[in-house]
Amino acid sequence: MRDFKLSEAQLEQYRADGYLMIEKLFDAEEVDLLMKIATTDQRLAAEAYDRRDAEGRASRLTVRKMMGDDIYSAFVGCPRLLDPIEQILGGEAYLWNYKIMLKEPRIGGAWEWHQDYGYWYVEHACLFPLLASCMVAVDRATKKNGCLQAIRGSHLMGRVDHATVSGQMGADPERIEAALERMELVYCEMESGSALFFDSNLIHRSDQNRSELPRLALICSYNAARNNPFKQVPEGNPPYSRLQRHSDERIKQIGRRDLYT
Repeated sequence: MRDFKLSEAQLEQYRADGYLMIEKLFDAEEVDLLMKIATTDQRLAAEAYDRRDAEGRASRLTVRKMMGDDIYSAFVGCPRLLDPIEQILGGEAYLWNYKIMLKEPRIGGAWEWHQDYGYWYVEHACLFPLLASCMVAVDRATKKNGCLQAIRGSHLMGRVDHATVSGQMGADPERIEAALERMELVYCEMESGSALFFDSNLIHRSDQNRSELPRLALICSYNAARNNPFKQVPEGNPPYSRLQRHSDERIKQIGRRDLYT
């Protein structure tokens, strides 16, 4: 797929729902390269840490805030992600962070209901919720292995207060209960290579992985250039810098280089 842009109908759907799924945005070779590199990357494994849910089950993730000469950054700067993100945000976007997340079979933990902006607002000094993310399914995501769940249209509620829940940040449970009474709960099941673009105020969560299969995903998050944090905070994300835009072919070029040479 080349020169992928969202149609006006797709943008309207995103604005109404707070998310938009694009099936098979990446082909089998691109996803296979990412899978093989990520699962054998010793540096990635060394940087990974656990976030535990209320039952003590852990999801493993690695978070990075800078691009490098690797396949992960090739995805971050890929026009198939960056062009729709800039359409969504209405202008230039830069890397906020990217995450490689793994829910291991049978033991991968849940994520509490939350908004990304719920903690980015507090921890990273962004004035406006002009941030969006894209989750790329590396493994197939299903209800059984803990796919992302979203409350359709919940981004229109604005920012909800968050508090620490078992080592995670969770949204106000009273408001979550009220939202679920009024809005639709959607299980975002995804085939490998599909992508889910979602708003930073979308309320979402995921269940534990109770299946025999892992769930690996890459989540690329972006901030609008005009929404540069008004101050730097300890451990915060770096300030605005122009994102390195790659060619659409770079994923395979970098992947083949790193995997086969």
